[in-house]
Amino acid sequence: MRPRLVVDYGLAKRAALAELRAGALTRDEACDAHPYLLRAARYHGEPTDKPCPICGREHLTHVTYVYGDELGRYEGRVKATADLAEMDREYGEFRVYVVEVCQGCAWNHLSVSYVLGHGHEPRSQRG
Repeated sequence: MRPRLVVDYGLAKRAALAELRAGALTRDEACDAHPYLLRAARYHGEPTDKPCPICGREHLTHVTYVYGDELGRYEGRVKATADLAEMDREYGEFRVYVVEVCQGCAWNHLSVSYVLGHGHEPRSQRG
């Protein structure tokens, strides 16, 4: 499994945290996770050892979403990291988004996105 077109959102995260510290962003604005995202984190997320940068009481949870034309009913669903290797072999191309979530204070931020897939057209579209 080789991720392509990797986008790390670390700079945007640092900017948001700097705005919060400077008072340009309120804690309510920063900690605004949608209830569905919090539920996905609770039941399908993968725990990390990173403390929340806002409250510091909880460890962050990663929630991984997949999107792509070939995914059909799986598009927009939460997937475990372990499932991505099989999907990488099965589908031509799809994008993965990893969101970090604090279940304590509702901080959330897009952490990274990347493209996976074997790179070939779907069998139904080949000539």
